[in-house]
Amino acid sequence: MADARISAVGLDVGGTKIAGGVVNFPSGEVLVRRVIPTVAERDGERVLKDCLDFAADLIREASSLDVEVKAVGVGVPELVDLEGNITSGHAVKWRGLPVQESLSKLAPAVVESDGRAAALAESLLGAGKPFRLFVYVTVGTGISHCLVQEDRPYAGARGNALIFASSPFTNTCTGCGTVLKPVLEDFAAGPALVARYNQLSQRKTTRAEEVISAADAGDSAAAQVVRSAGEALGVSVALLINTLDPQAVIVGGGLGLVDGLYWRSFVDSARDHIWSEDSRDLPVLRAALGTDAGLIGAAATAVRKIPESGSPARAPAQR
Repeated sequence: MADARISAVGLDVGGTKIAGGVVNFPSGEVLVRRVIPTVAERDGERVLKDCLDFAADLIREASSLDVEVKAVGVGVPELVDLEGNITSGHAVKWRGLPVQESLSKLAPAVVESDGRAAALAESLLGAGKPFRLFVYVTVGTGISHCLVQEDRPYAGARGNALIFASSPFTNTCTGCGTVLKPVLEDFAAGPALVARYNQLSQRKTTRAEEVISAADAGDSAAAQVVRSAGEALGVSVALLINTLDPQAVIVGGGLGLVDGLYWRSFVDSARDHIWSEDSRDLPVLRAALGTDAGLIGAAATAVRKIPESGSPARAPAQR
């Protein structure tokens, strides 16, 4: 990140809401912060139009504060290739749409996966700052990871170096011979906690945080779900640690920031499954930037990738 002060718009697009802000660098201060609903079940073009209007509004607001926006960054909960093309469509129907090109009409724009964007923010300004090499894990509606080395999130050859919780661990039950294909995300992510708890309890819920609170309050069904989910997450994170040998693990996302049985079960399980003795006590830390990590990281990604001669954003006329 350059030493000169520069401001950018960051959008953190999620399945239910889009968090946006104007971020100043190198401090990472969020000068303006707004949230709008995503309504992701709609046609992708309509969601994209909302994002364009949202970014334009943020540019106008920045201009009213005498802040010149030089770039726009967008983090999305999808796979994104090395050129900024969205290559999956699980949460937002943007696969194949010219998202980056459309935003570039407002200012130089970059689209990135939300996991890599948040990992960059934590590396530059958050819990990852002391470490040369760490793994960022995000746990919420989905679960993903990103290796960060020397402040550079690793994207892989195609931008797909995020996936460790969506692939089945196929095995055969030694007792009955049934072929099992458990998927971590379907067992330990937020929606999975809700679905599993609702199968076991007459008390129905819609939020994973409520399941965790119920577990901490003594609800046996919730405790069973939460403990097993945390343990399963720990097994997979330990595999990342054994494979990548990071200095630390930083955990973000809605569930990654929640205290209680889920976190304790996860950390204990991860340490139990780390193979090397000299890795077993590595720091496992919560992300420091909280819910701002995504929008800050999206803005930081854009600032990092635009040329220094990039033209400033054009403040669109008021609609």
